[in-house]
Amino acid sequence: MSATKTIKSALISVFSKEGLEPIVRQLHEQNVTFYSTGGTEDFLKNLGIPVVPVEDVTSYPSILGGRVKTLHPKIFGGILNRQDHQGDVQQMEEYNIPQIDLVIVDLYPFEKTVASGASEADIIEKIDIGGISLIRAAAKNFKDTVIVASVEQYAPFLDLITRQNGATSIEDRKLYATRAFHVSSHYDTAIFNYFNTDETVFKTSIANGQILRYGENPHQKGFFFGDFDAMFKKIHGKELSYNNLLDVDAAVNLIAEFKNEEPTFAILKHNNACGLASRPTMEEAYIVALACDPTSAFGGVLIANGRIDVATAKEINKLFCEVVIAPAYETDAITILEEKKNRIILIQNEVALPQRQVRTALNGLLVQDRNNITDNKNDLKTVTNTAPTEQEVEDLIFASKICKNTKSNTIVFAKNKTLVASGTGQTSRVDALKQAIEKANAFGFDLHGAVMASDAFFPFPDCVEIANDAGIKAVIQPGGSIKDELSINYCNENKLAMVFTGTRHFKH
Repeated sequence: MSATKTIKSALISVFSKEGLEPIVRQLHEQNVTFYSTGGTEDFLKNLGIPVVPVEDVTSYPSILGGRVKTLHPKIFGGILNRQDHQGDVQQMEEYNIPQIDLVIVDLYPFEKTVASGASEADIIEKIDIGGISLIRAAAKNFKDTVIVASVEQYAPFLDLITRQNGATSIEDRKLYATRAFHVSSHYDTAIFNYFNTDETVFKTSIANGQILRYGENPHQKGFFFGDFDAMFKKIHGKELSYNNLLDVDAAVNLIAEFKNEEPTFAILKHNNACGLASRPTMEEAYIVALACDPTSAFGGVLIANGRIDVATAKEINKLFCEVVIAPAYETDAITILEEKKNRIILIQNEVALPQRQVRTALNGLLVQDRNNITDNKNDLKTVTNTAPTEQEVEDLIFASKICKNTKSNTIVFAKNKTLVASGTGQTSRVDALKQAIEKANAFGFDLHGAVMASDAFFPFPDCVEIANDAGIKAVIQPGGSIKDELSINYCNENKLAMVFTGTRHFKH
């Protein structure tokens, strides 16, 4: 049989009719015979297009409230028969089975029904049985049958049959079969995850993917799988790179700690904050955040927890930065920021982030719950004779939020709701502390009256000793070391305030 086949018959059974009319009209012009049932049959009839009811082929009506319509040997035989197999050809004739060259399906919207908060009964009814069976059968027999498995494939298929006058090549049919198995596997994964309660079984399927310029380095391929357009509206700039996306992810997680708070601006580089401040206006917050580490800010990712106005945009425009993110912008602010043609400008939408985090490890995956705990005043347990002042408590919480979103081991210094300096990604906590002190000194910050946050407990009193010598007056840490008393005693002897939160915030 020829590898190129002209469509002469089609079975159509779809949930969404949007975009279907041009396809059926094109096929009708090419003298294709249509088979259908239920709502799709009515749709074709209303267009004035002849259609053979599936019931006329099977001699069975739609039964069980529509649960069984197309599940019949005369339908699946028409789809699955091998046209170059003599035995199949004979049986098709013997049982009077019509040949079906094309199957168009759009499945019941199971995921949307779950997301809508529908009842379990409604969700179960949206588990498509006939449609998924039609998809798998037609995709398996791609040598002879072409399958269009979702509404997203309507437009490219219309273009195909228009250009090729209803003919398809083996390459075309195999491509559509591949897309069909993607649709069916994604659908089944969603159903499984709805039912699954066994946390030792992990299945995921992401339908949206894009090819990036490259990965972490130019010699590595890079891809992003997810619905970026749901999270952001990109209004200007070049395509985001792999490293841009990592920094944007870190920025989004960090600024979420300051949602619904006073204007806050953060600057990140290599997934860590190099500047962050909260102030009465966004312009002030940005200027102070930039002063934290103007060297590292060059080429960084900037994010705000509120609207970026013209005054702030003018200040930002003085800096070379890769990405600017905010939930809103003044119109003239966008015009100013667009003056740099490659600068990426994103509007952040309100979208819930996944509650599971996944990363590759060894020959498998590591999966964990998202760290949703943000330290607050109610979590603080003062363990020293000296209690932190009200201002120090505010700064301790501020520093803790940054610490939680910084690579371990980390130490963060803050003062007056400003990131003063941090030590990031060090192999020892003492090294992180010394790095933070060195950075603070390098940029002329006075650490006297500043506070210190640590992502994990102090196993020895050396960190509080070094911090005290640098001018730190209040400390926040999880606590939990068997030698906590050594650090507590030192603080008491030197009138430092220290609070425990009971929550470690490692980030690797």
